[in-house]
Amino acid sequence: MTPPTPKRSTPSRRRRGLGIWAALFSTVFLLVLTAGLGLGLYGVHLDKVVRSKFEGKRWALPARVYARPLELYVGRPMTQDALVGELQRLKYRETADLGRAGSFNTDGDRVLIRTRPFRYWDGAESERLISVQIADGVITDMRSGGNGRDLALVRLDPALIASIYPTHNEDRVLLRRQQLPPLLVKTLLAVEDRSFYQHLGVDPRAILRAAFENLMAGRTVQGASTLTQQLVKNFYLTQERTLERKAKEAYMAVLLDHRYSKDEILTAYANEVYLGQDGSRAIHGFGLASRFYFDRDLDELSTPQVALLVAILKGPGEYNPRRHPDKATERRNLVIDLMAHHQVISAAEAEQAKSAPLGIKDGGAKPAGDYPSFIQLVRRQLQRDYREEDLRSEGLRIFTTLDPLIQTQTETAVQTRLPKLDAQRGYKRGTLETAAVVTSVSQGEVLALVGGRDTDYAGFNRALDAVRSVGSAIKPVVYLTALSQPERFSLLTPIADRPISLRIGGQLWQPKNYDRRTHGTVPLYRALAKSYNLATINLGLQVGVDHVADMLGRLGVVRPVKRVPAMLLGSVSLPPIELAQVYQTIAAGGFRAPLRAIREVLDAAGKPLNRYPLAVEPVVSSDAAYLTQWAMRKVVEQGTATWLNQKLPEDLQVAGKTGTTNDMRDSWFAGFSSDRVVVVWVGRDDNKPMGLTGSSGALRVWGDIMASIDNQSLRDAAPDSIELASACGSSEIPFSRGHAGVSNCGSQGGPDKAAPAEQEPKLAQGQTSEPSDPAPPRRERDEPRNVSPFMSDFYGN
Repeated sequence: MTPPTPKRSTPSRRRRGLGIWAALFSTVFLLVLTAGLGLGLYGVHLDKVVRSKFEGKRWALPARVYARPLELYVGRPMTQDALVGELQRLKYRETADLGRAGSFNTDGDRVLIRTRPFRYWDGAESERLISVQIADGVITDMRSGGNGRDLALVRLDPALIASIYPTHNEDRVLLRRQQLPPLLVKTLLAVEDRSFYQHLGVDPRAILRAAFENLMAGRTVQGASTLTQQLVKNFYLTQERTLERKAKEAYMAVLLDHRYSKDEILTAYANEVYLGQDGSRAIHGFGLASRFYFDRDLDELSTPQVALLVAILKGPGEYNPRRHPDKATERRNLVIDLMAHHQVISAAEAEQAKSAPLGIKDGGAKPAGDYPSFIQLVRRQLQRDYREEDLRSEGLRIFTTLDPLIQTQTETAVQTRLPKLDAQRGYKRGTLETAAVVTSVSQGEVLALVGGRDTDYAGFNRALDAVRSVGSAIKPVVYLTALSQPERFSLLTPIADRPISLRIGGQLWQPKNYDRRTHGTVPLYRALAKSYNLATINLGLQVGVDHVADMLGRLGVVRPVKRVPAMLLGSVSLPPIELAQVYQTIAAGGFRAPLRAIREVLDAAGKPLNRYPLAVEPVVSSDAAYLTQWAMRKVVEQGTATWLNQKLPEDLQVAGKTGTTNDMRDSWFAGFSSDRVVVVWVGRDDNKPMGLTGSSGALRVWGDIMASIDNQSLRDAAPDSIELASACGSSEIPFSRGHAGVSNCGSQGGPDKAAPAEQEPKLAQGQTSEPSDPAPPRRERDEPRNVSPFMSDFYGN
């Protein structure tokens, strides 16, 4: 049987088969080509992103923030201890050899100083040797140490108080590659990326090793990200855990590795890596972390301290050495073992390092330097007064108004007095909180600012954001409004301090004096000195609630004010900084200037940045301001603040006003000398009654501050338009020319008989009211949630 002949494929069938394969190949080729082209174009886009952000961020220099320079001149009040303390804050070295700038020594009543050169906004100060003689708390002689020539004025270089990025809430300590200690670099690579100098941005072997370990464990136990990938994630990407994000991270890491050297990438990583949180401030970079955790520069760290910084990298929250010291120690010791395994250190060094304590220092690298509350104000005023695009410039130098000596004295007063007030009321230590603002009268500069009893805390700033009822601290505004009408009111105008009943919306409002008594008819100045509620209400209704509210606006209040009679007794809620603005205007004789914390901002080339103009304008007559100041002196001499007479030096004349709110929830004292305005608030964050009045609470802190800082007594010199006249048994009552006549001095005003009762004051039609003691404000939590509208309108968001 003949076997069958095999069938041969016809040429047409072979051509059809080849055509199918060719079409398939073409399709695949086109798909690959398209994908490659798309991937390439996407790579071009990512490359542009990598370059623009990396170039901008790796060398970005923070703005340096300086305190005011200390000015020395003959006649300036200054003790030798205070001068030495200032030099030490400036990091001057005490040494017998004064050959180097930034050194000093003491010789009896003289202090010899080799100053540092420094360039200010108005010129440069050269290095020089000076001799300063101090006797009885005053600089009595100052001359050049080289040629003995008398010197009129010397400015010491200002203290660097912070390094910040003005447009966001961070500060950095920027390091270059040569500033990274070899021990840190070796430890970092041994723990995080041993093949850093060999791979191309991603490490395939590490990926395979991690995949195997994770597969065997059934969960993620090991990561494979290189330092380059971690840098990409910190610089450009989110923290989401998706394959898409990981793929993008790997692609950008390869591009970054292709564009820049390993040392450039390592340096950027060391400055960018996230190492913890301090309130609202993120701790980025090993330089800042070293100061934050150990209060030391990076090159001064010991082996266990370096190991701890690298250990924290794995989880800054989980291994926070302040919150979780045991876990941090365990992780640190694991890093030390890895250091020994990879021969970064010896086994003996490792054992010694593991037995060392963590060495964490409280207050290290405090937020925004040593003065976090003040720096918060600086940030807000930068945004208020300068263009955002200018603030993005690198290397800005910001000269502020902070006086480190006054700030230190204010902080000391707060930290000394608050525990005493806690104990006085039987409270647990730390129950009472406070805020304080110190300004200069003549220039409207904020010299010191305390946002709470913990002066190192960078969180909720009560001086800027605690909006509390001001109570009787509002009363000088009522009297100033009246005295601005000299044809109607003078200091001796009789005011009825008697009960008043007003029916408001069906409810009866019957305010009372604090002592629950009435005092007949009293002269206007005494009504303020004694803080009589009923007299103030009667006066306020005479001048008009609307006029008082308008006066608040003229003095500097920008918050909306509810125009009701209760406003006259303090139902207005303000933060301390805004009340300081009100008193600043009164103290400055009726001239209002927005309080400022910044003197000048220079760019990297030393040129001043343009700022929005801040005009000083007269908003109240100088006569009315002077008469109100005179009446406020009587608050201290014979009114609610007489405690100050035993606290302050006899020759220091001051003026001020106490403030107490409903159920003693808030205690205020605001006042001034000739050149200093100080406002203090004391209360509880939970807004509960605390049992302290303005005179038993805030006044005590205020007195401690004023007794310690350098200030001058109020002067008796009056404006030319003010005349002194004899009235009511006194020969020195000031009056504005053309003042209202004085028929008597009231039942308590002097030898004259009491005036007959005046007609019952009435509300204008449609006017409403609130209870005499203002309703308690909403609770202010220990976080900046309910921020004062003043701060957003006046200081920027």
